[in-house]
Amino acid sequence: MPHYSRLCKIVIDVPDADHDAELGFWQAATGVTLNRYESEPAYHGADLRGQDIGLLVQRLEDGPARVHLDIHTDDLEAEVARLERLGAKRVRQVRGWWIMRDPAGLPFCVIPDAPGSLDDGNAQRWD
Repeated sequence: MPHYSRLCKIVIDVPDADHDAELGFWQAATGVTLNRYESEPAYHGADLRGQDIGLLVQRLEDGPARVHLDIHTDDLEAEVARLERLGAKRVRQVRGWWIMRDPAGLPFCVIPDAPGSLDDGNAQRWD
């Protein structure tokens, strides 16, 4: 089934003890204020100026600091299945999106976008 997806965010995952310093560093490094998400207080993010990608600093409850990518799609199951055919593995579903691992074992997320938000002008169409 045709659907769209796009690389949408760079996510910096940081343990709680390092979160504030990391947030301050990336705001200063990019010159962009990373706002706290009201619905998800562990997240601070914004779109990067002049880029078609956002930056998100995520406070981790556990685990090491790392960076992962978020792919947004208008058809979650079709995109996850497409990525599985390419060698990715599902890890677990969280709040409506999938945490996956690429063939090298690196984590990334596949997140549903609002219907109609992805099109030929801002995303890749997959037939």
